Amino acid sequence: MDRFSPRDELVFLPLGGSGEIGMNFNAYGFGPEGDRQWIIVDCGVLFGREGALPGVDVLMPDVRYLAEQRENILGIIATHAHEDHIGAIAHLWPILRCPVYATPFTARLIAGKLDEAGLSSRLQVKQVPVGGSLALGPFTLDFISITHSILEPNLLAIRTPLGTVAHTGDWKIDPDPLLGEETDVARLEKLGDEGVLALVCDSTNALVPGSSGSEAQVRESLTDLVGTLTGRVAVTGFASNVARLDTVARAARAHGRHIALVGRSMQKMVSAARECGYLKDFPPILDETEAADLPPRKVLYLCTGSQGEPRAALARIANDSHPHVHLAEGDTVIFSSRVIPGNELAIFAMHNQLAARGVNLLTAEDHFVHVSGHPCREELAQMYRWIRPKVAVPVHGEMRHQVAHARLARELQVPQALVPENGQLFRLAPGRAELIDEVPSGRVHLDGRVLVAEGEGLAKDRRAMGFAGLLVVSLVLDAKGRLAGAPNVLGEGMPEPVAEAVLKAVEQATANLRRSDPDELAETVRRAARRAAHDAWGKKPMTRVLVTEV
Repeated sequence: MDRFSPRDELVFLPLGGSGEIGMNFNAYGFGPEGDRQWIIVDCGVLFGREGALPGVDVLMPDVRYLAEQRENILGIIATHAHEDHIGAIAHLWPILRCPVYATPFTARLIAGKLDEAGLSSRLQVKQVPVGGSLALGPFTLDFISITHSILEPNLLAIRTPLGTVAHTGDWKIDPDPLLGEETDVARLEKLGDEGVLALVCDSTNALVPGSSGSEAQVRESLTDLVGTLTGRVAVTGFASNVARLDTVARAARAHGRHIALVGRSMQKMVSAARECGYLKDFPPILDETEAADLPPRKVLYLCTGSQGEPRAALARIANDSHPHVHLAEGDTVIFSSRVIPGNELAIFAMHNQLAARGVNLLTAEDHFVHVSGHPCREELAQMYRWIRPKVAVPVHGEMRHQVAHARLARELQVPQALVPENGQLFRLAPGRAELIDEVPSGRVHLDGRVLVAEGEGLAKDRRAMGFAGLLVVSLVLDAKGRLAGAPNVLGEGMPEPVAEAVLKAVEQATANLRRSDPDELAETVRRAARRAAHDAWGKKPMTRVLVTEV
């Protein structure tokens, strides 16, 4: 690994996760310009929001720049198993076609996604032991255990002939994570002693003072809280936080309650954790029908849907459409989670549905039932004291988080702090990092089962139809280019008088039609129809004119 050419460069390229929280995708290249070998760290999604992107389930990074040189991609390395770090692998692998590496728990969850996508016969995830190492071309990667809100998170020490980069993935400093490995402080300090060129680091909580707190503290608080409750209890949170699931199960058992998992993600996470040797002392799990037969004081439901997802278990419980789980007056729902920005309306609507039925609601604002999985400012400062990089590279955050993170790094005397944006290519040199190019980047939408380029405008069209409906005008022309019948107007999502006004305007626009070019006629009628709709309604619907020649 120590041999290299004077033309070789070490470069860093974020294509997702900079300027946004989610959709993490970062690439490292080594070699001369035009002939670099690449590794990809994480390949995640960002979930679409119906108001902004109707019909779009998830968003993924546009990876065409790397896809064009996929023969030089040595592999995708997953730092951990959250959706915003692995959720795009099954969708983008057919474009990238490279090996995938992960520690056992993460590999198990990726394998499940590949199986669902019909790719399991084409791609087998290569497992790296917890705390292990991996050699890929000019890169050697050491997996260093850290703590987060999921099992087996890793900081990657990416070693190259031109220096070492520490890539944190998501992390926090939890002195008692309850499940999995503790932060390997000795290896982090040793890494810092060896010399680190750049620290590419999570910025999510860079504006939050202090520390994030420990899962052990949540366990104590949640256990005490469950003991004070009567009636049925439902706890909702992030299914990926296996330590929290274990906490809730132990709290249930401590107070004589039986636990039922409600929601596919809960069941998948518990199953994967058990297969990987975790949750050895997890209590017996009842199915939903068995739990429904128990006295209210004897049951605790562990539910998906803390963010108000309409198809998740808790949303169906809230609107009383779940086939087996029903909550009523005197029952309690504990939200052991935070509100992710953008989900407020859906979550509060669900709160209102539950409250209308007399269900008690307890959130992190009422009791100590949640801690973040990301580092606050004191934890960030501690990481910099361990690693002591020459360059700080804040990622995994909106621009305000990255800027605050960079400012903190400068206060901690880091020689250079840069704030990357997706698509910017940086040279990481021993003395300094510098921006050397910008490559094609952006987002790709998963629209149903189809990947759609962001610029194709489907979401824009759907938003327009949602605001002012759809207006379709049909014209039939005879062989001489004259109307062969009366115009037909179809209006969807608009008051009936609007369609009547449009029909009158279309009839006037075509009243004296002789021979006409179909394209010119369509544009003339479209303008007349939209103008009439606006005059009658104050809105301009999306308008389509269909001209058929017979």
